[in-house]
Amino acid sequence: MLLQLYSYTFLKNVMFMTAATTGDSLEAKIIAVRLFLDIVEGSIDHDERIAVKILEVFDIKLTDIEKVASQSKAKNDRRFHNVKAFLEQYIFGFIESESYMTAVNLLEHFSIRQSGESFLVKMIEKKQFRAAEKWATFMGKPMLSMLVQEYVDRNKLKNAYLIVKKNNLQQEFPDVHHKYKESALKKLAEKACWDVAEAKANGDRQLVDYLVYLAMEAGYLEKVDELCNRYSLEGFPKAQEHEAIFLQHCFLNLNELGVEDIIWVDELNGLGKATCHIEGSKVVGLDCEWKPNYVKGSKPNKVSIMQIASDKKVFILDLIKLYNDVPDVLDNCLTHILRSPRILKLGYNFHCDVKQLAQSYGDLECFKCYNMLLDIQSMFEDPRGGLSGLAEKILGAGLNKTRRNSNWEQRPLSQNQLEYAALDAAVLIQIFYRVFDHSHAADALDGHNKIEWKSYIVSHMDNPRKSRKESRLRKEPEPEVKDNEA
Repeated sequence: MLLQLYSYTFLKNVMFMTAATTGDSLEAKIIAVRLFLDIVEGSIDHDERIAVKILEVFDIKLTDIEKVASQSKAKNDRRFHNVKAFLEQYIFGFIESESYMTAVNLLEHFSIRQSGESFLVKMIEKKQFRAAEKWATFMGKPMLSMLVQEYVDRNKLKNAYLIVKKNNLQQEFPDVHHKYKESALKKLAEKACWDVAEAKANGDRQLVDYLVYLAMEAGYLEKVDELCNRYSLEGFPKAQEHEAIFLQHCFLNLNELGVEDIIWVDELNGLGKATCHIEGSKVVGLDCEWKPNYVKGSKPNKVSIMQIASDKKVFILDLIKLYNDVPDVLDNCLTHILRSPRILKLGYNFHCDVKQLAQSYGDLECFKCYNMLLDIQSMFEDPRGGLSGLAEKILGAGLNKTRRNSNWEQRPLSQNQLEYAALDAAVLIQIFYRVFDHSHAADALDGHNKIEWKSYIVSHMDNPRKSRKESRLRKEPEPEVKDNEA
């Protein structure tokens, strides 16, 4: 440590000498070369960055080192008979220790070009992309072309595109730009960000065609027709007639989950009927949707709908309209549901939804507290694939998530949007029943005999002033879920 401190201090002093007078610059350079040789020789314990910094500050070339080495006491040391070979050995030590950027800086500084494609591949395999790109740039166009091809072969199309653009290699790689754009569209489609993907396509016919293909592959055939109509595309099959068959074969549907009715609730009478039905249920599934906001740094949009599923029905509450028309009634109804100790509420990462609901409707009390909430996500250690992945694991088929980021503020919602929203709430009940059913639990839970689901139930009742009615309600026993109900 003291030797490292000495190195830094000595370098600083030498730099000061250089700045002090032009006449001393040559002597300062000689001293810097000697310091570098001491470092390379191993006489000084040092941070590897010091050696590179000395070379940069004093612009030390191979000829400078050879000159000082020949005049110093080191001239009798065989290691300095071939300074270049000695430096290569020193640099090879950095390559062996995988300090690739330091090695590249030194190779570039001394214009040593012996290392080739294998060195480049090694850096890419170790994900040292900055070092690989710096090295390829130093080596020239052939090595840059090898780098681009390696990136393409490894499906790192953004890296390849940036290298092609920066180094004017469009002629050598005419397809890279288009492949990169297609890759970006595919990633957006996988996130169900269809509107953003369409904007990225920017009307390019080839990219729009690819986006249509992605929508067909995802089973979002409604989007296929929408794009075909908007861009007057021909040659694609009419989608609507094929969608039901596609979805039945690939994803869960409402019939499989036993859902008999989806009920849209946007007025007082419907809200009252929905509340009465839900309060008569022992287990309900909860979810909500809002229009995505793609403007970086801006606030999320207000939650648009809330889905509440019982065994046979799914109620979809138009929160925006109900809040504008009957806010007090909405607050009262949802307070009864969310705070009831008699209803087991199922959600998936519902804490996030509750936070979003509270931010959207801050003056309502109903979203500030809840009772008897079971977050299905918390019961499983592996969250990969989200709710769709969990449904596939437990129920044997996943959910079609292509409409996840659609416009949930448009009215009326399409039938496909309504079914998507209903599925997200209804599937929670079926997952819970399958976990509850001991005869299936061992298969569903990777060998675990049983999940003590009651231990995962949470409540958030932060209002110390409770009415007598609320206190009486909370003393009532927790709901019992019997096997025949499951």
